[in-house]
Amino acid sequence: MKLPAPPAARRGFCLSVVSLAVLGRPQIAGAQPTAPADTTRKNVGLEEVVVSASRAEESFLQSPVTVEKLNPRALRLTPAPSFFDAIEHLKGVQVITPSLGFKVINARGFTNTTNVRFAQLVDGVDNQAPHIGGPIGNMLGPSDLDIGSVEIVPGTASALYGLNAINGLANFQTKNPFNSQGLSVRQQTGINHMNDPNVKPFGAGSSPEKIYSETSLRYAKVLVANKLAFKINATYLRAYDWIANDQTDLNANGNATTGLFGADNPAPDQVNRYGNESSDRSTLTLGGKQYSVARTGYDERDLVDYTLKSLKADAALHYRFRPGTELTYTYRVAGFGNVYQRSNRFRLQDYRLQQHALTLTTPVVQARAYLTQENTGQSYNLRSMGENIDRSFKPDAQWNTDYAGAWNAAVAAGQPVATAHATARTAADAGRPQPGTDAFNQRLSELQGINNWDVGAALRVRADLLHGEAQVNIAEALRRSGRALPASLDLLAGADHRTYIVVPDGNYFINPNPGKDPLTDNLTYSKTGGFVQAGGRFLADKLRFTATLRIDKNDYFATQFNPRFTAVFSPTQRQNFRVSYQSGYRFPSLFEGFSNVNSGQVKRIGGLRVMSDGVFENSYLRTSIDAFNNAVTASINANTSSATAAQKRQQAIAQNQNMLVKNPYTYLKPEYIRSFEIGYKAAFGPTGRLVFDVDFYYNSYRDFIAQVEAYVPQTTAGQPLNTGTDLNSIATALNARTGQARYRLWTNSQSQVYNYGGSAGLRYEVGRGYLIGANTTYTRLDRTENGDGLEDGFNTPRWAYNLSLGNENAYRNFGFGLHYRWQQGYYSQTFLVNGDVPGYHTLDAQLSYAVPVAQVRFKLGASNVLNNYYVSYLGGPSVGGLYYLAVTYSAF
Repeated sequence: MKLPAPPAARRGFCLSVVSLAVLGRPQIAGAQPTAPADTTRKNVGLEEVVVSASRAEESFLQSPVTVEKLNPRALRLTPAPSFFDAIEHLKGVQVITPSLGFKVINARGFTNTTNVRFAQLVDGVDNQAPHIGGPIGNMLGPSDLDIGSVEIVPGTASALYGLNAINGLANFQTKNPFNSQGLSVRQQTGINHMNDPNVKPFGAGSSPEKIYSETSLRYAKVLVANKLAFKINATYLRAYDWIANDQTDLNANGNATTGLFGADNPAPDQVNRYGNESSDRSTLTLGGKQYSVARTGYDERDLVDYTLKSLKADAALHYRFRPGTELTYTYRVAGFGNVYQRSNRFRLQDYRLQQHALTLTTPVVQARAYLTQENTGQSYNLRSMGENIDRSFKPDAQWNTDYAGAWNAAVAAGQPVATAHATARTAADAGRPQPGTDAFNQRLSELQGINNWDVGAALRVRADLLHGEAQVNIAEALRRSGRALPASLDLLAGADHRTYIVVPDGNYFINPNPGKDPLTDNLTYSKTGGFVQAGGRFLADKLRFTATLRIDKNDYFATQFNPRFTAVFSPTQRQNFRVSYQSGYRFPSLFEGFSNVNSGQVKRIGGLRVMSDGVFENSYLRTSIDAFNNAVTASINANTSSATAAQKRQQAIAQNQNMLVKNPYTYLKPEYIRSFEIGYKAAFGPTGRLVFDVDFYYNSYRDFIAQVEAYVPQTTAGQPLNTGTDLNSIATALNARTGQARYRLWTNSQSQVYNYGGSAGLRYEVGRGYLIGANTTYTRLDRTENGDGLEDGFNTPRWAYNLSLGNENAYRNFGFGLHYRWQQGYYSQTFLVNGDVPGYHTLDAQLSYAVPVAQVRFKLGASNVLNNYYVSYLGGPSVGGLYYLAVTYSAF
């Protein structure tokens, strides 16, 4: 069967919506090719269009790079509780779960819990939280009632979307009120935490199960026929979050030289216990030996209310001047509370985001401006909370004195060393606030309001993102002016500007270039860019070439250039070979560039010179300092001479001082990637019911933005020592807590990193409405040249696969959907903890029933129906089954 070729107007428009930043308004296709007369059902792949691969409406089969899509039918079939959860089922996509209300999307490796390398758009608008540099799940995104389709571009998209899209992007397209009007209501009720051992019982006979409830409403209406329309959406979610309670000791060998391990170790550092980290340890000389001793700290579940609440709403007003020319104003607002993770875990509480967006779409010009405002509300840092509840009860110096005194008394009374340590801790902790008591809750509330992480835990940030962009379809403009331009030629140009504005809070952010008042002068950080793109079709439209050049200038950095070249060869309309090469830059986020946080006696500062001038040059790597101090402790504990403790210490310092390593890193540069991709996509069968897609890519990264801990040695006056000539004094200073100014710095890895992978997927409509899908993804870290250990964690399973089967109407309006996912275990490297993540598999299932007369649909389903608890990364929560019943009424 030969399908009709795309209309000339569509061919001319094919590359007209490409931008340097987030340009152009995604549109669902209007006219589509007509199915053959003898076909009873629409085919699976031939009629679909996508907009994200080239920032233009084009054939799904002929996209020049890999693009994955959830269309309306797939969204109805999914057993996932929301469209956002269903993204994990797509080929080449990885999703990790820091919280029930906060999932992070990534592709092709190098993911983390705040993935600033992956862009997330809603109708072309970036919905990130400005100071975080990435979105908070779908908190500011569309509801399930308003989602039209989802498109994912796995892999570099910087030349088209810029900013933070070097690993890919997700584009959520919502329903236009002109096309979908009326009232829709959805109530989803369920339970989770079935048989969850991490849930603390709240009384005799209580059970761990928790209620999950989400209520959504959508209303859209055309006020003036084909001229004026509006829509409103609102969603309220209340649930109980997944719990992180990993008690693995990260410092199991902290007292190996004294033979104290396991429960006898007086300096444990459990993954999800806060207040006993490295900065909360002291070295105590007891009985002639040195012991590392940590404060006691608190479990995460002691410090956080896991109740998850979110209320989000949006309203949009659409005005059509004429067909193809539309002006849209959209307002989005969200308030929520859940758990979020970066270097530490946070409780986001009364967190607020709002966004104003104005978009003009015409056949020639597209323009958009939007403002996103962020207020962290009453949020707080869980690590700082644990540390400072301990310290507000008793300062470190007093606690250490009490501990040492109790230990000496216990040993004098004949207790073994290990028992004496337990006795000493009990004595030093006497009167310490206990979880669940009024005193503990009062202290928790007090510290939430103190915006200084040396003594409190509050996260108080107010930040704005202001973005403006415009683009011109030059080829279309010339054609409309009567110029004889070939229909196969496309030419597009555009420009954009973005500014971040932060209100300094004196703890998290300060203004490095203040005016009269450094606490009230706003911090600004801006980027300006532009692009040109040219494309053409040759050999009777069988060969398509596109070239794009993007230019970006960011504050504090030189101008950067990003080229992109793509080619698609289509020997038939159903078979398409694609190849692309592109590069991409990622500029540092606000936090990476400008942070200024005192946290647990370690100051975390941005890597721009304006924030960290002089620190890199005068500091020593913490890894070398730790190794040096461990060696000093071992030497002292092995010294059986009659020398005094002070003499033993000086001898040990002199023996091991050459272990200290100067900080070799320096101020931030942009990250850079080069990516090569080839792929093949085709439809088979009389009506194209079988769609097959395979891709392979190879990436080269350099200048990963990462963190390094480095300490500046201090004199007794608090000034840096002469780091060039006085090594013995430096070593003495770095062996004592008071001799160190501790920093965690944002910098660039010195590694050149390569990774490669590929994916293959098929979907087959076997007849009578049954749809089968299968895909597999392979992702591998190839090699690291000049590896320094600072390259960001790959954090990606080597193999993953998905299997699905579904039918909307299998029997008398009953439908079902099944989805099985398996992923291999992998090594996880995050700012919080490193280690192996076990592989896991999940089965999702749903049974639906439609009542057409009443316009109601029932959906009974479950994600992880077998309730096999798993973690998607170390330090994160254990995720179990979520069982739900959704009832949806829709008037359209």
